[in-house]
Amino acid sequence: MRIAYDVTPLSHPRTGVGNYILGALKGMLEAGGHAHELVAFGPVSIRGRKLLDDALAGLDVERRMVTVPFAHATRRAWGTLRRPAAERFLGEFDVLHFTDWMHPPQRRGLRVTMIHDLGPLHFPERLHPRTVRMHTANAHEAHKCDVVFVNSEYTAADVAVRLAVPRERIRVAYPGVSTVFTPAGPGFDKPFIFSTATSDWRKNLGNLQEACELLDEQLPLITPPYVVHLGDDDLARFYRGASVFVYPSRFEGFGMPVVEAMASGTPCVVSNHASLDEASGGAAVRVDPESPQAIAAGIEEALSRRDELVARGLEHARRFTWLDTGRAHLRGYADAL
Repeated sequence: MRIAYDVTPLSHPRTGVGNYILGALKGMLEAGGHAHELVAFGPVSIRGRKLLDDALAGLDVERRMVTVPFAHATRRAWGTLRRPAAERFLGEFDVLHFTDWMHPPQRRGLRVTMIHDLGPLHFPERLHPRTVRMHTANAHEAHKCDVVFVNSEYTAADVAVRLAVPRERIRVAYPGVSTVFTPAGPGFDKPFIFSTATSDWRKNLGNLQEACELLDEQLPLITPPYVVHLGDDDLARFYRGASVFVYPSRFEGFGMPVVEAMASGTPCVVSNHASLDEASGGAAVRVDPESPQAIAAGIEEALSRRDELVARGLEHARRFTWLDTGRAHLRGYADAL
């Protein structure tokens, strides 16, 4: 197969979507992608080109990138104008896999996309209109796709019901855990509570802060912005150095930080919203994200059950590898051809 894979999110500071794209590419190569042609493509900004090149360094993939001064506008125009066809820049391909950043036109081959979650459609009033428009457009494009990848069974069901995409076209490809997230390595000398929650309404930092004020034992809470620019090595140090990791999100597509914390040997307290069931497994203390009192009680329970939760978390986290992600992608393409 010749697989054209949109990597434009890697031209920005990496978040969950960028990590998934990079992990999936590495997983496909590890799973036998060398027997196929992997083509990384996309129009990117001048500033973002270095970030993208650094991210792809060492990966055995063909690169078809175009550096343009107004990358976001170019990506939008390409999908809106529906020309030129992607084949003009990429040559012939068997698969065109695009992200929610752009929707390139094509003449032939499988049309494939990835939906990480439908949060912007569930909570449009909480987000910037541009974000909602972008995700709404991607939802419409999903109807035209031969394969729609998602990162959990929860999101698969959500896409099938809310977007009316036939379930047989939806494929679950769970994210993997980087090998950097491990209990072995440096931590910190003093105990603290760690969370990647932010001021974003969905991430629920406010209720977590209130919960920490209710604790009998006053442990400092470490959250972004202090860690927002950390690389994986430093992030892993915070995970493994924490007494407990708390993820009180109101809604997720999967919830990768939960599994990263488990892989780092840290007990986890996680929202009981159903979107986090698969990330949590049976290895986390689950709490009502709307109740600071419940979050505080969950933290105290996790601290008292530390050894048990750490063992369960390590076992659960071993289920998630980028190799399996890559295999799921290659199998999804092959089955649809």
